[in-house]
This record gives sequence, C-alpha cells and structure tokens, in this order.
Amino acid sequence: MKLSLKKTLLRVVLPGAIVLISIFSVFAKEDFELKRRQMMLDVQQMTKMSEPYTGIETMSQTVADAMLVVPRHKFIPKSQRRYAYENRALPITHSQTISQPYIVALMTELAAVNSDSIVLEVGTGSGYQAAVLSEIVNHVYSIEIIEPLGLATKSLLKDLGYDNITVNIGDGYFGWPEHAPFDAILVTAAAPHVPEALLEQLKPGGRLVIPVGASSLAQSLKLFIKGSNGEIQEQEILPVAFVPLTGEH
Repeated sequence: MKLSLKKTLLRVVLPGAIVLISIFSVFAKEDFELKRRQMMLDVQQMTKMSEPYTGIETMSQTVADAMLVVPRHKFIPKSQRRYAYENRALPITHSQTISQPYIVALMTELAAVNSDSIVLEVGTGSGYQAAVLSEIVNHVYSIEIIEPLGLATKSLLKDLGYDNITVNIGDGYFGWPEHAPFDAILVTAAAPHVPEALLEQLKPGGRLVIPVGASSLAQSLKLFIKGSNGEIQEQEILPVAFVPLTGEH
C-alpha cells in the first residue's frame, strides 16, 4: 500500500516539477538574452563616446549580432558569472582576463572581417573573442601559450559547438605560418613591439589589431593595414590595458 501511494505521488508531483523546471529554464534563457541586449546598449554608448579616438560612431550590425548571441557567461568562472554581462574585463584562470565587451566589439569592428575571412587570434584566453569572431568569419585559428588554459578553452569551444575555431598550444608571437596568409590578425595581449612575423602573415589588404606597450600604464591599441604592395599603414586607436604577451621575444 505504501509502495502504491509513493508511485502515485511521483506520478502527480514529478510532471509538475518538470513543468516548473521548464518554465524556470525559459526565464533563465530570456534573462541572459536581456542582459546581452543591455550589454550591447552599453557597448554602443561607449562606442559613441569614444568616437573622437576611434572614428567609429556605432558598431556595425554584423558585430552587434555576434555579440548578442555569444553566451559570455559560459566563458567566465562560476564565481564571476553574476558580472558576465557588465561592460568590463573580468579575471579568469591562470592570472588572465576576459576582455571588456566594448574592447572585444571594437577589435572585431577594426578587423573588418566577413563570412569569407580567415582570421588568426594570438592569445585564446577564455575563448570569448574567438567565439565572437567565429559568428562572422569562415574560420578562426587561435594560439594560446598557457597549455592548461588552452586545452580547457579548446574543450569548452568544442562543447559549445564552435566548429570553425581551431586552437593550438604555442607561442603566438611567431604567428601560424601553416595557415597564413590571414585576412585579419587579432592579438589579445600587449606586445612591447609589433611582431614582424604577424605583419608578414597578413594578406594584402589584411588588418592587424594589436595592443602595443611594454607597461600596463602605457599601452595603445593599434591598427595596421597591409597595402597591395606590402606597405604598412599604422593607426593609433586608443589607450588600453591588456595582460602582457608572453613567449620568446
């Protein structure tokens, strides 16, 4: 009799629990979508404010759409997830950071990529910048020098279904010549000077977006555009603060 009563209660209560869980899941999903929309509004506001530096009044719809679909909270440690959609950098593992959403959007905008682009990223880190790029481009090749971080991020990107991102463990200072030339190269750590190998691995018309500066107090985000004859045009964008680029340089 007790066994029958238990089974009856399970049949009555469990479906209700399933319905409640489903409703809560929908609310949670919508909440993240709302937070991403608010994040993008904050990014667009900062874009307008920084126009005197960057020359960009608003992020393109292509970049905005990519930012709106990538789940930034998935690339952040659980202890930091309540801050996931605030427009600021956050700490991750191995003394690294996930970049401020505005900077991710700005670097993506400056790269001027499209659905045919092949992109190199130096400094995989959390994987967030690579994920945003992957929503726009044909393929992202990303290099991470910190092996445990690179392996963990590679696994995360695979679990999230980003099948057009290839992660390699190595020193990105020297680029990835096997897959060169690239339409764009993004460096997500500050170099004391611009690596010559990265400029060489750009296609004619290709763009290198990189923070440059030996000190965290004196870094500048720079854009380099390679002309059809190999000449390099340099443009200083705005002051930034990135973790240093490490490796044999």
